[in-house]
Amino acid sequence: MKQKFSLQRLFSLERSIAVHETLAVGVALALTGGFLDTYTYTLRGGVFANAQTGNMVLMAVKAADGELLSALYYFIPIAAFFLGVLLTESIKLHFTNRQFLEWQQVVLVLEALLLFIIGFLPLSIPDAVVNVTISFICSVQVQSFRKTRGLPYATTMCTGNLRSAADNFSVFLFQKDKEALRRCVRYLVIILVFCTGAAAGALCSRALGTSAIWICCSLLLVVLCLITFCKPAEKSAP
Repeated sequence: MKQKFSLQRLFSLERSIAVHETLAVGVALALTGGFLDTYTYTLRGGVFANAQTGNMVLMAVKAADGELLSALYYFIPIAAFFLGVLLTESIKLHFTNRQFLEWQQVVLVLEALLLFIIGFLPLSIPDAVVNVTISFICSVQVQSFRKTRGLPYATTMCTGNLRSAADNFSVFLFQKDKEALRRCVRYLVIILVFCTGAAAGALCSRALGTSAIWICCSLLLVVLCLITFCKPAEKSAP
């Protein structure tokens, strides 16, 4: 018998999967991702530090114009993002088999600590310093939390999430697959939350200045508590 789609079922059954793949964790991380995007845009030079496609395009344009120093400026956050992925994998290798500490916990503490420090940096500090650090942080986050209920997703950018939502909706539309609709709604929830975080980031950055980023620290600590204290009945296979 086919199961009917319901929002209640979408948000239920979370106990059967790993905590870091639950929707609650995805929501908190997506809020953080959206917030950081508008934080750098509002306070740090009108740039988005989360995704690197724009930096790659601008680097190529500057290089084509013969402005090599300007091209190097855009290469730095790209390199920081790359190094963030390498560091995440190193942490994963060193902590995966330690029962007293999950490697995702180490990543969250690192993220929160760096964001806490950024909150103290005045606007007189060069924007590049902050933007490169946030690029590094975002790469660590997106590499560490790559699935929600087994579905690949990102919490610091939404293009892939939007494509996946549309892809699953097309499966539901043409094949009448109710599970595909459930997956589509899950992606749409993450996108909506990301946009909510972006709106909150813009408002809080204007009102609170550089210390607004401490709100992201709070969100990351919420995720840390969820991973530490909310253990599922059984975890999904990796």
